[in-house]
Amino acid sequence: MAVDAATPQREAVPLEAVDFGDAFVRSLPADPSTENRIRAVSRAAFSFVQPTPVAAPRLLAWSDELATTLGLRRPDALDDATVQILAGNGLAPGMRPYAARYGGHQFGHWAGQLGDGRAITLGELTDPAGRAWELQLKGAGRTPYSRHADGRAVLRSSLREFLCSEAMFHLGVPTTRALSLVASGEGVVRDMFYDGRPRTEPGAIVCRASPSFLRFGNFEILAARDEPALLAQLADFAIQRFFPDIAAAHPSREQRVAAWFAEVCRRTGEMIAHWMRVGFVHGVMNTDNMSILGLTIDYGPYGWLEPFDPMWTPNTTDAEGRRYCFGAQPQIAQWNLARFAGALLSLVPEQSLLEAGLEEYRRSFQDHYRRMYADKLGILALDRDGDDALLGDLFSVIDAAETDMTLLFRALAEVPLHEDAGAADLLRPVLPAFYAAERLTDAQRADWVSWLRRYTARVRADSQPAARRASVMRSANPLYVPRNWLAQTAIDAAEQGDLGELEALMAVLRRPYESQPGCERFAARRPEWARDRPGCSALSCSS
Repeated sequence: MAVDAATPQREAVPLEAVDFGDAFVRSLPADPSTENRIRAVSRAAFSFVQPTPVAAPRLLAWSDELATTLGLRRPDALDDATVQILAGNGLAPGMRPYAARYGGHQFGHWAGQLGDGRAITLGELTDPAGRAWELQLKGAGRTPYSRHADGRAVLRSSLREFLCSEAMFHLGVPTTRALSLVASGEGVVRDMFYDGRPRTEPGAIVCRASPSFLRFGNFEILAARDEPALLAQLADFAIQRFFPDIAAAHPSREQRVAAWFAEVCRRTGEMIAHWMRVGFVHGVMNTDNMSILGLTIDYGPYGWLEPFDPMWTPNTTDAEGRRYCFGAQPQIAQWNLARFAGALLSLVPEQSLLEAGLEEYRRSFQDHYRRMYADKLGILALDRDGDDALLGDLFSVIDAAETDMTLLFRALAEVPLHEDAGAADLLRPVLPAFYAAERLTDAQRADWVSWLRRYTARVRADSQPAARRASVMRSANPLYVPRNWLAQTAIDAAEQGDLGELEALMAVLRRPYESQPGCERFAARRPEWARDRPGCSALSCSS
């Protein structure tokens, strides 16, 4: 979704000057009650609700890249009308704020009605290229779906969402975006680890942007509550608005919905492959956190693999079962898609059509994963006898000694390829990726040398130009990712009023694949002080 030179441009305008659209609320039935109280909602896709004003909004962060895409001007004063809108204190023309109704399976169990408990969609903006975007405030106050919460968000979680949304975009991972981070000027009480020790934290609001925030759960709730007419209406809306080629190609609803489901599966497979490529762990892959557009959505207790560990989960709620650990993400995505398929059965009675969609997910994930990991390894394709074993054995030797995933794959481009390279020469480029290289056993060193010899022989077998191979590897293996400890360092500084760390980190993450002189600390291994620190090693859903 980045703007290129061919994208039509217009002069940037302030947010308050934009005339917003309201296709979603015009096309679907609203909750007849506009009372902002927590309740069960039925026969409606959403509830109208106004953001709750805050005391003293202050702009903390702004995405110039997304603003350029949207054709928006950066606010230039603390009391700017744009900041007021981004804080929930005002509206632009055409905005009809609402909270969406949805349900979901959470940690494998049906959770009933969920909905936008602290997210309020303001309206739809058309960018200079003619593309529609929904703008949504997270942390803007209570809605009918808040489930006894206050609808607010704290600075630490809001900063993390802003940071990761934009970092993922620059990494090339399908994602929702973040336009701004605004301090509310108000305190929010949270018990971070649900251990009976709540504290008051600074509040903040993120403005998120996406073509749509529709998720599997929007459809699941309608199937679970036996509302087939509304389910059909919502599916028709989603297909016609976001998948027009599918709408035009298939005359019957059953065919349209089946083809749409297959496309959602395809996009989801590609997204998950990207997560596995960069070492991202979502942390809470409930069905209500899965986008129908195949975008990464809802950045809560996410984390980044620093030491490689397929069983690692950043979410303390998931610590015992590890349902959403790094290595389980491909299987969980398929499970979630199967729940989504179940919600569509009234629209696609021929179950085999939906099963074909699930097969499309498996094919999409495998194809993208294999292509991405071939690029990460610098080989043309994982298509020769022994290639699967080569990759599997790499994960085994990585897992045997604490190894930084990001640095290890980046270092493979520097491994000497000539056949007579000695053991020390082979190991030298990858040693900085180990958290305790001096404690590697002789057996571990031997295993690494053995694997590196197999690897370099496989690279030589492709006979591809060295410069091309190095370029492909650099484009597949980021040097900079939003490491957990870096995000926490930025949070600590921001809570003390210092935004310099956040700004410096964001500047580096705009070019994650390029080596940036003077920015070595942003590519460093996790320091020892961060090993067990909250926010660096473990997070919760408290935000």
